[in-house]
Amino acid sequence: MDVGLGLVFQNLHDRVSDTEVFRNELALAARAEDMGFDSVWTPEHHFTGYMMTPNVPQFLSWVAAKTKRIKLGTTVTVLPWQNPIRIAESFLLLDQYSEGRSILGIGRGLGKEEFDGFGVPMGEARSRFREYAEALLSALETGVMEYDGKYLQQPRVELRPRPYASFNSRVFASAVSPESVKLMADLNVGLMIIAQKPWDRVEEDLAAYRNQFLEISGRPAPKPVVVAFVAVNEDRTRAKEMRDKYLVEYARSTSSFYQFGNKEFASIEGYEYYAALAKTIEKKGIETFNEFLADLQIHGTPDEVTEKLQSMVERFDVGSFIIYTSFGDMPFDVARENYELFARKVLPRLKDIDTTVSAEPQLSAG
Repeated sequence: MDVGLGLVFQNLHDRVSDTEVFRNELALAARAEDMGFDSVWTPEHHFTGYMMTPNVPQFLSWVAAKTKRIKLGTTVTVLPWQNPIRIAESFLLLDQYSEGRSILGIGRGLGKEEFDGFGVPMGEARSRFREYAEALLSALETGVMEYDGKYLQQPRVELRPRPYASFNSRVFASAVSPESVKLMADLNVGLMIIAQKPWDRVEEDLAAYRNQFLEISGRPAPKPVVVAFVAVNEDRTRAKEMRDKYLVEYARSTSSFYQFGNKEFASIEGYEYYAALAKTIEKKGIETFNEFLADLQIHGTPDEVTEKLQSMVERFDVGSFIIYTSFGDMPFDVARENYELFARKVLPRLKDIDTTVSAEPQLSAG
């Protein structure tokens, strides 16, 4: 199976300079191909040290110049914040630079601070996402964009450079709410799973997505891409300490940045799932939720980490992983050791997993 390296460029508490963060994260990216990773990914974020990744295609172009075979992906590009023409141009250009190695991850966004910074009302996000996605996906195939919608009125325009190759099977979308999961099936794109909910709920969502995808397209849905934050150490006790310190700190930063406990989600159209989550957090406490988020990630010895990831492949019929090894204000030397141990002891065993065979898809009842 394919296994990618994820990079977040976090500087949560400004204990180091942004320049130091980039120097160290870029060093990990530059070695990814030689270490055996199949792809490099980063998310799009703006305005804070939560993740300093405002221009993902620019970063991926840098990676393309440093590598020969590795694929280049986004986790994710947030469509409502940008003109879809610029997104299409960026990825058509990246595909030319890399000779067809780009992978487009798309999403509708959740960070209120980012929506406010771009002057885009969050209540419009789902509708904007659908319109922008329809226009973008068509343009990546045809080299022409035109669309007449509520939010996007785009006269016909030709894009250059023309498409290097089809993006069919190279587009994945993040989805957490059940409504978004169904939307991705409608759009005929793969699913990217970023853990934020119990795994049994993820299993239900995947079943609904696969059922709807098969119903609409008449073919099996693509295998999902699963994002995992990993803390691995030869010493089980040290791995647990890494979980308690760095995975929990990452979870805290995520809860804070996305304002998961904000009851105002109830008044924002399209974010009903997060309104319900805020109520749960109010009852159980934010630290309980942060511990839950940390436990959705992976920690342990190399054997334990491998076993946990293999079990996810079997349970969810995973097609590929995106693995983050530097997060939560992890010191650079710890991040490097985590990265190298994963690459030496876990990565080769994951790459040996055969993901070409899966159960025969069937429409579920109901």
